[in-house]
Amino acid sequence: QVRLVESGGGLVQPGGSLRLSCVASGRIFSTYDIHWYRQAPGKQRELVATITSGHHQFYIDSVRGRFTISRDDAKNTVYLQMNSLKPADTAIYYCNLERNWGQGTQVTVSS
Repeated sequence: QVRLVESGGGLVQPGGSLRLSCVASGRIFSTYDIHWYRQAPGKQRELVATITSGHHQFYIDSVRGRFTISRDDAKNTVYLQMNSLKPADTAIYYCNLERNWGQGTQVTVSS
């Protein structure tokens, strides 16, 4: 069983930045791919970014060039640096490791 805890969400103006964190416990973290998903009101949950155990990064087109996913295996933590935020980025952001999900952290981009 893995426990994932996200933090770092909040209210930010368009063009602003936030850094999300996800801390994992209960399993060897470094051997797993980690994903960030998001779910906007009335929409399905979508994959935003992935970082593999080998630190390769993947992004959906709408965030590529603005978001950066990274990991610190010594701290069992994965990050999502979000720059140039847009209102369309407003959603609850979730960390995922295999079948395990965090509780989510709300990101609201609004003026």
